[in-house]
Amino acid sequence: MARAKNRGYQDFFPSYSNPTRTRRWRMASYIRLSKEDLQKIRKGLDCSNSVKNQRDILNFFYQSHIEEFESIAEYIDDGHTGTDTDREDFQRMMADIMSHKVNCVVVKDLSRLARNYSDAGSLIDNLFVQMGVRFISLAENVDSYLDPDSVSDIKVPITNVMNDNYCFQTSKKIRQVFDYKRRSGQYIGSFAPFGYVKDSKDKHQLVVDPDAAETVKLIYSMFLQGSSKRAIGLYLNEHGIPSPSAYRRLKGLPVSSGVGDNPMWSARMIHEVLTNEIYTGDLVQGRHRVKSYKVHQIEAVPEEDWVRVPNTHEAIISRETFDKVQGLLKRDTRTSPQGREVHLFSGFLRCADCGKAMTRSKVGGTVYYYCRTYKNQSKSACTKHTIKHNRLEVAVLYAIQQQVYLAVDYTKTIERINRAPLVKSQSKKLADAIKQKERELAKIARYKQAIYQDWKDGEITHSDYRHMKEDYGEQAEALNKVIEKLRAEQAELENGIDTENPFLKAFRQYGNIEKLTRDVLIELVDHIKVYEGGNISIVFRFADELRRIQEFIEVNNPSEAV
Repeated sequence: MARAKNRGYQDFFPSYSNPTRTRRWRMASYIRLSKEDLQKIRKGLDCSNSVKNQRDILNFFYQSHIEEFESIAEYIDDGHTGTDTDREDFQRMMADIMSHKVNCVVVKDLSRLARNYSDAGSLIDNLFVQMGVRFISLAENVDSYLDPDSVSDIKVPITNVMNDNYCFQTSKKIRQVFDYKRRSGQYIGSFAPFGYVKDSKDKHQLVVDPDAAETVKLIYSMFLQGSSKRAIGLYLNEHGIPSPSAYRRLKGLPVSSGVGDNPMWSARMIHEVLTNEIYTGDLVQGRHRVKSYKVHQIEAVPEEDWVRVPNTHEAIISRETFDKVQGLLKRDTRTSPQGREVHLFSGFLRCADCGKAMTRSKVGGTVYYYCRTYKNQSKSACTKHTIKHNRLEVAVLYAIQQQVYLAVDYTKTIERINRAPLVKSQSKKLADAIKQKERELAKIARYKQAIYQDWKDGEITHSDYRHMKEDYGEQAEALNKVIEKLRAEQAELENGIDTENPFLKAFRQYGNIEKLTRDVLIELVDHIKVYEGGNISIVFRFADELRRIQEFIEVNNPSEAV
């Protein structure tokens, strides 16, 4: 009965009966279950590589040849890929080899040791030989001690290459599947982001979690109102609002094993919420990737390669609000001494002469701004450029009110022009600018032809020709972009300007503005220059749109020319 029970293992080691050599070995029984094997087992497709099956095969071999071995130690890596050399028990086995605790490694087949061809070859051909370690692979009938030539047999590198290629193809297929799911708008993260849960009917779709969504909205609202990230975290903690990981545990939702058990909010957590584009209803995935199927390090993916799919789920935060917040985050957000509020003009003020940021100072209850170069570096490098906060706030508010008035007035003028049954005339300025750039482009084409002939005639080297050609090519590319932009402006003038133009829309909404806030500044102002003597100039956003509006009015309604 025993013979019949164990008959299935005989194929793994047909040549090991009656060994002729008497040396006794300290055996390392190495078992590895890959992630792919685990998935197959769970689906009931294949159990041949299960931990139990591998253990049974290796133990049967040990018992059948026990006279060869003085001890056996078992090493198991459950759920690791064959290209992952950071396997815990694999590293423990290698440490025991180095310390001479074991000197014989036995595996069910070569793929258990490694699927990376170079790793497997290096271990078997080099390290094991140098360390005097016997290596046995049962399925391939490889034994470096009883049959040294078996290690060099062509089947070993071929098997390793096949195992390596299997890993490559598997990794490629997984990447392709993930890429398809991303591009089709399916959420493939293991855990839903804070504010959402996975749809019970479709794990690749997100639905709003009402309670968490209210916390997300509160974070955005507080930040726009001038609270710092630290202040928001303090407020949430003081009011007993659980952090994302704590919230998931309270709700019985799955939590990543890498997430700590900290129920407290931090500035870092607040930043993650404020920068997560998923709250706009768009899926943005593929921000990180594994370097390769051999190197399991995570690397950042350039933003232009991220996979964006709009409107895949319900938004918690509007796109407009999200963009405002991103603009604020790019600013210098130095806070008050208590760290609760961001200063109104932080990140907006620049010295008109040296271009450096202005620094804030409070003297006797009055807030002043000074040139940072003058105050902190050298009084000979620049001058004070001092200005009082109150005066600055009044001046900026007045300037914005004037721009609002201008936007309202231009809107009425554009509506009148667009109603008139007349053919829009072209802008002579734009037409002349396009012709000038086209002449420059033609000149570069002649230069490229000339340097080609110079090279053919031997007047310049091939290296000089190549560098000059690249330089002219870059100039031509830049000119083409300028021409494309000018032609787009020309088409816009000919077709009319919509009253929903970004400049008009942005400023009209503040028709009754009476107080200056940071969200108003971030939406309307790029930066503010402070001159010596206290004068200022404001560089507004949407300057290009304003210029096109003025050009459109000038071309189509000369009496209203500005």
